[in-house]
Amino acid sequence: MCRWFAYISPEEPCLLSDVLLDPANAISKQCSEHYLPLLLPHGEEHELDDSKDALLKMRNSLLNMDGLGVAWYTKAAESYMKGVEGQRPALYKSQSPPISDFNFRNLCGNTETYCLFAHIRATSGSVVTQVNSHPFVFGRHVFMHNGAISDFSKIRRDMTDLFSYDAYCNVLGSTDSEHAAALYITNLTNHGAKGTWEKEYPIDEMMSAMNKTIVQIMELQRKQLGDKAAPNSLNFCVTDGKKMVATRFRNHATQQPPSLYWSEFAGRTLNQKFPGHPDGTDKVNEGATKSTDEKIGKHTIIASEPTTYDDSEWHLISRNCALIVDERGTETEVPLEYDSKLNAVDPNYP
Repeated sequence: MCRWFAYISPEEPCLLSDVLLDPANAISKQCSEHYLPLLLPHGEEHELDDSKDALLKMRNSLLNMDGLGVAWYTKAAESYMKGVEGQRPALYKSQSPPISDFNFRNLCGNTETYCLFAHIRATSGSVVTQVNSHPFVFGRHVFMHNGAISDFSKIRRDMTDLFSYDAYCNVLGSTDSEHAAALYITNLTNHGAKGTWEKEYPIDEMMSAMNKTIVQIMELQRKQLGDKAAPNSLNFCVTDGKKMVATRFRNHATQQPPSLYWSEFAGRTLNQKFPGHPDGTDKVNEGATKSTDEKIGKHTIIASEPTTYDDSEWHLISRNCALIVDERGTETEVPLEYDSKLNAVDPNYP
C-alpha cells in the first residue's frame, strides 16, 4: 500500500518542510517507519513489523519506496494567465523515495500553501515510474489513493468505457488509482469536457461523485467476477484547493481498511512559528515566534498516519466512512452508502 498526507485551510498556510520533512513521523520518514495509534496496542504504536495482525501489516505496508508526489495550490498563474482565477495545483513527482530526493527537500524548504497533497508509493503491481506516482491532476482537481482496486486488470477495459473522452485522454499512467481519478472527474462533471475541470463544485456534489465512483468499481467487479470478486481498499482523497473529501473504505463485512486519521489541531504543533513540538512534549521549539496564547487559523489535516505524537490531536476515521471538509473548514464524517451485497470475501482470509 501507500501513505498520504493532506492539509487544507481557508486562512492558515503551512510550510511544506514543517509538515512533510521535519517531524519524526513525517510522511518522508514513513517509507520505512510507522505510527498507528488506535490500531496497534497502546505503547506499541511503532511496532508494525512485530504485529501479529497480518492484515494490518499488509494494508499498512512496511516499505513505501516506489516514488513520491506533491501537489500544492498557488495563485501564481492568476497573475499571468487570462481566465485563471484563484489557486491552481503545482505538481512535483519523482520515482525516488523522499529521503534521497534533493530537489524535493529544497522545494519544501521555501514553499507555503493553503492546500497540499503528498504521497509516497508502494506499488501494487504497476511499473515504478514518475507518471505512476500520485497525486493525479485534472484541472483544478487533485486525487490520490492508498490501497488497491482488486483484480484491476479484469475490469480496466469496462472501467475506461465509463470515462468521458477527455478524462480518458488525461490518464497518462497504468495505475488503478489514476483510473479511479478519471472515473471520479467524469462523475463530478457529468461527463464534461476538459473545461469543466476548472470549475468548482459544491461539497455535496464532490461527495456524491466519490461515493458513485466507489460503487461503480464494485459493480464492475461483481459483473465480471461474480462471487469471486475480492475486497478493495479505497482510501481516496480529492480536493479542488478549497474543499476536500477523503474516504476510508473496504468492502468486506468485518475487515478494517488501511489506516486514516484526521486532525484540526496538529497544524499548530507542526507549524514552527508556534510553541510546541511534533515529536513530543519533552521537546522544545526554540525557534517559535508566536506566543502560547496566540491561535492558529482554522485548518484540517488528513493523513495515513499521525505526524505528531500527541494522540489527543488525532481522530481515526471510522470504517467505511468519508470525511468532508467544506470551504469554511468545517469537518463532517459521513458513512459511505452502498449495497452490502457488494461486500466481497477475501480469498486469503475467508
